[in-house]
Amino acid sequence: MKHTNYYWLLLISILMTACQPKQATNQFSGKAGEVKLIVLNPGHFHATLLLKNQLEQVNDTVLVYAPIGKELEQFLVTMEGFNQRTENPTSWKEKVYDGDDFLEKMLAEKKGNVVLLTGNNKEKTENILLSVNNGFNVLGDKPMAINKADFDQLVKAFKNAEEKNVQLYDLMTERFDVLNIIEKKLINNADLFGKLQQGTQDDPAIQMESVHHFYKEVAGKPLIRPAWYYDVEQQGEGIADVTTHLIDLVNWKCFPEQEIDYTKDVKVLGATHWATELSLSDFTKSTGSDSFPEYLNKYIDNSKIKVNSNGTINYQIKGNNVSLKVLWNFSAPEGGGDTFTSKIKGTKANLITIQDGASKFVKQLYVEKNDNVTDEAFKSNLDKVINEIKKEFPAVSLIEENGKFLVNIPVEIRTNHEEHFANVAKNYFGFLVNRNMPKWEVTNTLAKYYITTT
Repeated sequence: MKHTNYYWLLLISILMTACQPKQATNQFSGKAGEVKLIVLNPGHFHATLLLKNQLEQVNDTVLVYAPIGKELEQFLVTMEGFNQRTENPTSWKEKVYDGDDFLEKMLAEKKGNVVLLTGNNKEKTENILLSVNNGFNVLGDKPMAINKADFDQLVKAFKNAEEKNVQLYDLMTERFDVLNIIEKKLINNADLFGKLQQGTQDDPAIQMESVHHFYKEVAGKPLIRPAWYYDVEQQGEGIADVTTHLIDLVNWKCFPEQEIDYTKDVKVLGATHWATELSLSDFTKSTGSDSFPEYLNKYIDNSKIKVNSNGTINYQIKGNNVSLKVLWNFSAPEGGGDTFTSKIKGTKANLITIQDGASKFVKQLYVEKNDNVTDEAFKSNLDKVINEIKKEFPAVSLIEENGKFLVNIPVEIRTNHEEHFANVAKNYFGFLVNRNMPKWEVTNTLAKYYITTT
């Protein structure tokens, strides 16, 4: 009788287990090593920057699927350099599959649970969609889309990610710049800033200009770019690439946690583009290749390659006019670097960011009052909001300069671009554990790529 009862209990337990829904294979609790990272075809140096420092939640074994070539070799050499350095060495172990069918192999083996995509942008959106459709979480480097067909695929990818309960996220590093964090707080203080002006196409409420360079150093070494980086059909034009950061900052600072519907809230007004010319010696210095590959012939004129890396774009978001400009030169002048200027106009105050030779190529943030505000009211409100900011950043102070106030952010409390990748990763891992990525992250990402691909 005892045996009969035991078997009945065992049968009931089996039936109850069978009737329960299967647990997802990529459940996360936040424990160390549970993120099994797949790096797919790491053609861009951002893949290594994400892994520059040890990340507790990421398993030491990194799964790499990529074709044999310089890009894979450069990735592995850089990773080994991280492991061998004397200060804060990492302990990554790469498990590499380098067959021509690397993508099919990754999808079939399903050995990891998060795919990092930083490679060729011509293939990136399709690979995002395939990864999502196969149940992988995806952390994608910008740009996620470089043309209209890509954008349509990206819309599908986000829809499918929701249905499959996986997290698709855009690797936006600039949100972790201390200056941007502080500027966001200033913009959203109504007593100081008022409301964002509407502006016009000729006199927009938001203006940004960003200047970058093809040849530069990353992690203390000259950056070797893949040859396809100079093919806008594979890399994307300047508007489709760097501008993604600028649009993301507009959305994040000026419309925080608001869902932006690209079908209703966005109107693209116009855009222009023009080329940067590079000589063969420039190309060789940047890529290590001593000749232009055949697929770049269509851009070559008088022995120079013309890359449509420069552009402007004007658009409206929720009725507010925005103007963005991005420029790419080959290299910075001696002692120079990337530059950036920005002006965001409120009804009570304007916020101005300057990064140029005069600022020693360090971004500086200024606040200036509008004419309809008294000096006393402006300074009182500015002091109040700065005192609130000092609770989080005690070293911040105000310095008056020619009628404007510099928000003095000491270099010691600033983190650099390379360090921001770990911040993005930790933020994303939080979404994996809590399954709480807000809907505005999705709608605003789609709005961003709608603008750049339109």
